[in-house]
Amino acid sequence: MAKVLVSDPIDQVGIDILSQVAQVDVKTGLPPEELVKIIPEYDAMMLRSGTRVTKDIIAAATNLKIIGRAGVGVDNIDVPAATRQGIVVVNSPEGNTIAAAEHALAMILSLSRHIPEANQSVKNEQWERKRFVGAEVYKKTLGVVGLGKIGSHVANVAKSMGMKLLAYDPFISKERADQLGCTLVDIDLLFAESDYITLHIPKTPETTHLINKEALSKMKPNARIINCARGGTIDEDALVEAIAAGKIAGAALDVFEEEPLGESKLRDYENIILTPHLGASTAEAQVNVAVDVAEQIRDVLLGLPARSAVNIPGLTPDVMEKMRPYLQLAETLGNLVGQLAGGRIERLTVRLQGELASTKGQPIVVASIKGLLSQALRERVNYVNAAIEAKERGIRIIETHDASIRDYSDSLHLAAQGSLGEHSVTGALLSDGEIRITDVDGFPINVPPSNYMLFTVHRDMPGIIGKIGSLLGSFNVNIASMQVGRKIVRGDAVMALSLDDPLPEGLLSEITKVSGIRDAYTVKL
Repeated sequence: MAKVLVSDPIDQVGIDILSQVAQVDVKTGLPPEELVKIIPEYDAMMLRSGTRVTKDIIAAATNLKIIGRAGVGVDNIDVPAATRQGIVVVNSPEGNTIAAAEHALAMILSLSRHIPEANQSVKNEQWERKRFVGAEVYKKTLGVVGLGKIGSHVANVAKSMGMKLLAYDPFISKERADQLGCTLVDIDLLFAESDYITLHIPKTPETTHLINKEALSKMKPNARIINCARGGTIDEDALVEAIAAGKIAGAALDVFEEEPLGESKLRDYENIILTPHLGASTAEAQVNVAVDVAEQIRDVLLGLPARSAVNIPGLTPDVMEKMRPYLQLAETLGNLVGQLAGGRIERLTVRLQGELASTKGQPIVVASIKGLLSQALRERVNYVNAAIEAKERGIRIIETHDASIRDYSDSLHLAAQGSLGEHSVTGALLSDGEIRITDVDGFPINVPPSNYMLFTVHRDMPGIIGKIGSLLGSFNVNIASMQVGRKIVRGDAVMALSLDDPLPEGLLSEITKVSGIRDAYTVKL
């Protein structure tokens, strides 16, 4: 009989499901060295956020077929190491959707009707009805930042309560927003017109301190902010300052920049509601994630596919090893073209070229979609749900094959059409497996991807490269490499720069002011 190790506390219903097909050992709180010793005995492992599955543990897991994370995030698992070893990693991306959405809605209503303070007042043997005059949400405007599964559910329920809906999500199509009854607007308009603003976004470099002093200054004095998504998306000091000055009416926070919450002025104001990261803390959600992941582990042990694998299921280790460089190429190019296109993506064309055209396209297409959506969804997008997430966002996917040989024996071409126009990239693998970007928007280049990159479209004219270099140097940004691609002399050209540092705020705007520069894009890969 197969053996399953449960290394974190899991609801009993999950253990019961696993017990149908395997011997289940519940051993929580094990130190890493003990895990390394015992993991060779097990065919599957189920955990939550407490256990860290490192490459050393995976290397010792000679019989492991699947690792199941009862929750969404898999940052405590070395997924690349598991993938290289042919181990399927699964999570439960939807198990806590309803719980998180309902908590956000509860925060909206609690904030509107002063429920926490009123409750405490009555328990203190007071009866202060006049003090707790609230506000109705009916016919008020709710600004939803992020229309993923949780944000969409919040929007649906809020609509049924008679609220008007605005939404900001650069990765959602207008058609999808219309289905939800939301009007897509830019973020500044959402800040300016919303009575309530609820965040449903991951923390990324782009969303860190999205709610800052400038954003708060654009809001109505009766605006209320709700964050049950990720800490760090709100500048807490700026929020306290706005509350103290009466610039907004209140806030309700379930997540914080540092958890547990330490010393903070957030505690000093009655119109700021604070809860200890309870978004997924319902009995039903804990059961849901346990059932979801336990069923997937059971299925894999029975030889069936997993439905929410974060790496590619159904590929044998030898095939996976052969495909892995091309999947990484596809993810990188998807990530790149998505950032170049910006705005809402409406169509992604994936063209397998040369010898790659004879390869089964589905894994490469899925990897391209995963890369495309990675900026918006982070760990929530995987090889199983990528196509579904694209469909829900109204993104049309086109797969084509072209066997004609170009500069490389095999290459991959992606084109993304969006609300801001169309951009394309082409890439290939060198003989040693290193990725090369070989074309951007039809201009030939040959550069490896790097963590920070700057692309410019400019007139091919003397002095322009020097001006950009000097401007970057004046901001202490170091250039690692630079290449220019052009079609004709003195025509348009594309310049690709690999940078050692991210661009400081405001520098991109200065670059676009340089004479001859038509456009500029920063990319983080």
